[in-house]
Amino acid sequence: MNKQYVDYPASEIKAKLQQCLDYEAKYGAIPQVTAVKKWCNSYEYRKNEWQWRQNVAKSINFNTNYNKPYYNG
Repeated sequence: MNKQYVDYPASEIKAKLQQCLDYEAKYGAIPQVTAVKKWCNSYEYRKNEWQWRQNVAKSINFNTNYNKPYYNG
C-alpha cells in the first residue's frame, strides 16, 4: 500500500474537469458534480480525500462482525 500521496496526472484531472463542465452545461449543476469540480481544482482537496480514504481503510477491524448490534467483537 502506498504511504505517500501521488497526485493524478494533469491530463486525467483536466479530462475529468471537462466531463464535469460538459455535464453541467447539458443537465445543470448538482452537488456531486460540484464536489468533483472542487476535487479537480484543488491539490489539497485531492490530498485530503486520499488521506481520508487511507484512514477509513486503517479503521477497519478484520476481527469484528459489523453485522452484530453495537459491533461487539
